[in-house]
Amino acid sequence: MCGIVGYVGSRDSIEVLLEGLARLEYRGYDSAGVAVVADGSIDMRKRGGKLSVLRESLDADVLPESGTGVGHTRWATHGGPTDENAHPHLGDDGKLALIHNGIIENFGELRAELESAGEAFESETDTEAAALMLGRIYRETGDLTLAMRRLVARLEGQFTLLATHADHPQLVVGADHNSPLLIGFGEGENFLGSDVNAFVKYTKKAEALGNNQIVTITPDSVNVTDFDGNVVTDNKTFEISWDAAASEKGGWSSFMAKEISEGPEAVENTVRSRIKDGLVRLDESEMFSADVLSQIDRIVIVACGTASYSAMVGKYAIETWTKLPVEVELAHEFRYREPAVTQNTLVISISQSGETMDTKMAVQYAKQLGARTLAICNTQGSTIPRESDAVLYLHAGPEVAVASTKAYLAQVVGQFLFGLHLAEVLGTMSDGDIREITDALLALPEQLRQTLETGKEVRELAHWMSDTRSVLFLGRHVGYPVALEGALKLKEISYIHAEGFAGGELKHGPIALIEPGQVVFVVVPSSRTQPTMHSKIVSNIQEIKARGARIIAVAEEGDAAVMPYADVVLRYGTTNPMLAGVLAVVPLHLFALELATAKGLDVDQPRNLAKSVTVE
Repeated sequence: MCGIVGYVGSRDSIEVLLEGLARLEYRGYDSAGVAVVADGSIDMRKRGGKLSVLRESLDADVLPESGTGVGHTRWATHGGPTDENAHPHLGDDGKLALIHNGIIENFGELRAELESAGEAFESETDTEAAALMLGRIYRETGDLTLAMRRLVARLEGQFTLLATHADHPQLVVGADHNSPLLIGFGEGENFLGSDVNAFVKYTKKAEALGNNQIVTITPDSVNVTDFDGNVVTDNKTFEISWDAAASEKGGWSSFMAKEISEGPEAVENTVRSRIKDGLVRLDESEMFSADVLSQIDRIVIVACGTASYSAMVGKYAIETWTKLPVEVELAHEFRYREPAVTQNTLVISISQSGETMDTKMAVQYAKQLGARTLAICNTQGSTIPRESDAVLYLHAGPEVAVASTKAYLAQVVGQFLFGLHLAEVLGTMSDGDIREITDALLALPEQLRQTLETGKEVRELAHWMSDTRSVLFLGRHVGYPVALEGALKLKEISYIHAEGFAGGELKHGPIALIEPGQVVFVVVPSSRTQPTMHSKIVSNIQEIKARGARIIAVAEEGDAAVMPYADVVLRYGTTNPMLAGVLAVVPLHLFALELATAKGLDVDQPRNLAKSVTVE
């Protein structure tokens, strides 16, 4: 989950590296470091703590100017977040610097081998074993690319590696095995990064390295081979669809606040050009054709964390509209059992980054079993879309805060679009019924903007709850995954106990948690369109209110039935019942943001978490 960046060119590499690391810090922020090649030697600086600690060190003691370097921001796996464990790590008597994203599973064996050969370790990391091993191989070959090829043959696990050497002042070599690495193409300069954020300020032209490939960059050349040394020419370049300003705060107090505010635009951009004459038109892949989709008899959606809750909302809609069975599986559970899938099963993966390791491995497993695969993803050039049969790209724009908000909305809407398209193909909905829902989809952005106006009420609520130790969330139908998502957001950034429950489960155990003063958010379904479920949730509210709970209801505009029982009511707009979860989740995102802010916490970079989970 670490952020890595490499540069070769005429700019001051420290400036490029720090710019890239600042944009990658969401991938890990417990230590950071840089190494540059200057005057025939490697100059390195690394520090435990956030990137600001490294910046202060570099300001106080400037490294020599150089046009070649590598930089790293870390999410610790092997060894704590100390200066010694920070990357880069050195090899070949300090003449080689290496950085790493991933886990080297056989590092213990390599370390024992290296120590018996007289190598001394200065850290607890798995990465240092790779650096020292690469240095030893380089001394035998004198060729950094060849040495990298021989090194990766010795490694087990998943990894992206970048290395540079004092003997080659204008060269960086990278390797990718089940971990992301992208190339940025400039004029008289080239870049490497764990995603396009690393170099989007300098170039819009990019290419994703394929699995088991090695790349060598100089200022004027980019050469890619596979791990066997065969030249690779079929990787596809693409244009980054957003500019650097999109990944900057732009005056907002936090990226999370900015990204919540961008939810309406994220939905607009996801829907745009895909609804024509009231019907959904997906033409990004042949897999969206009637010939292919008509063969699908079952859908399995795989995802992790927030994406899995978006999948649960999608399940309700897709199953209702298409009449096909839809299951939602945590990607890591799907992979490690024996799921019953066939060539007529569609496995949909959902990942904001497109690099979530558990989800990526689930997709690979599904393909091995013969299933068709579709990725719903927000990030261009990422691995999961490239390894899937088709992709439905979201256009939510870059999401920097660790806690996902606008991407969640776009993921749900992306599933709606696919579900409506599939329903038309299968003939399970009339054109008129589809148009009724697409009209509601097109109205969502403005309704989201209106829902965001609850921010002041939520802020006041959060301030009086700043010392709360536990919050419960309750919902039915699409309100159930919304409740789970609300609880997750609160856990992620406020560090307090929070749980979501299905309303029907209340009497099966969770009601034992209710005591006087216990705060419970209740996501209330529409009394207009879902009167039976509405009456059931009102009964739940009465049950917990009678036991002294403090009720925060998230209810549709005009719903008066909850007023006698709720202490606070937060409103969302009237819409199709399947779409209500898109609106109802916004007050919960705002609440998590405001409560964490009231507690003085870092909402963008919560402890122990990183944005892209690229290790198992």
